[in-house]
Amino acid sequence: MALQPITTRAPDFVPDLITDEEGGAMLRAVVNLFGKWQITDEEAAVLLDLPVRTYRRWKAGQPGRLNRDLKARLSNLLGIHKALRIIFTDPNRTYAWIKAQNAAFDGRSALDVMLGGELTDLMRVRRYVDAERGAW
Repeated sequence: MALQPITTRAPDFVPDLITDEEGGAMLRAVVNLFGKWQITDEEAAVLLDLPVRTYRRWKAGQPGRLNRDLKARLSNLLGIHKALRIIFTDPNRTYAWIKAQNAAFDGRSALDVMLGGELTDLMRVRRYVDAERGAW
């Protein structure tokens, strides 16, 4: 029996790219979130894969160009925050969770995992919190 070709078609849904304006709004939201998480500028720079000097300039309201990787990082960080706000009704628990030890991460905190610096580290935490919140 010979192999038969499979006809495929493009998916019906193709997400829009994040515009620079949307990316700027995401950056401002994440800077505020980092304040709630009480993380240092050095930690924030690792999470965003930026030099500390660049992060501080952006934090002061002078953002530069937002590339695709940075937009993906911002999206994952905001996704983590959104899932935590669904899981916890108390905002203080939401913000404290990021630094709490977690058995799912071998006793490390979510922040410890994300400070690995790779986009996949952020994605790992996001997948975890999305799974914990369920399909709401």
